[in-house]
Amino acid sequence: MSGVNRVILVGHLGKDPEIRYLEGNVSVASFPLATSETFNKDGRRVEQTEWHNIVLWRGLADVAVKYLSKGKLVYIEGKLRTRSYEDKEGVRRYTTEIVAESFNLLGRKSDFEPQQNQGGNTTSPSTGNDTKEDQVDFTENDGDNDGLPF
Repeated sequence: MSGVNRVILVGHLGKDPEIRYLEGNVSVASFPLATSETFNKDGRRVEQTEWHNIVLWRGLADVAVKYLSKGKLVYIEGKLRTRSYEDKEGVRRYTTEIVAESFNLLGRKSDFEPQQNQGGNTTSPSTGNDTKEDQVDFTENDGDNDGLPF
């Protein structure tokens, strides 16, 4: 019987995604994600935060760098991977990461705007007099087509 390796997380980005390019121009992005839970301990509210290392490959990495930034709320699906590496002193280290297979932005419509590049310009066109929320259209169907295959 085959096993199941599936991770689902909803959390906030700890910092902007960092992208690098490997041999063959393969892109890989990574960032930390914080998930928090609250519980009562001895009559007081306690919040516990876990940090997860998220890794995205190829096209998903490119999209993440364009739309994700520190503090944004995101839903991520992927799988756990543990890998080893040698640090600068030659000591073998291990790290566990979530290799994302998909993600969805959560939150306000304005959170779905592409991030600004270094020049201060957005990577998507704007009409100039619209608010950020008015610039984003999230409608998928045109009335008759509800997206269902039947």
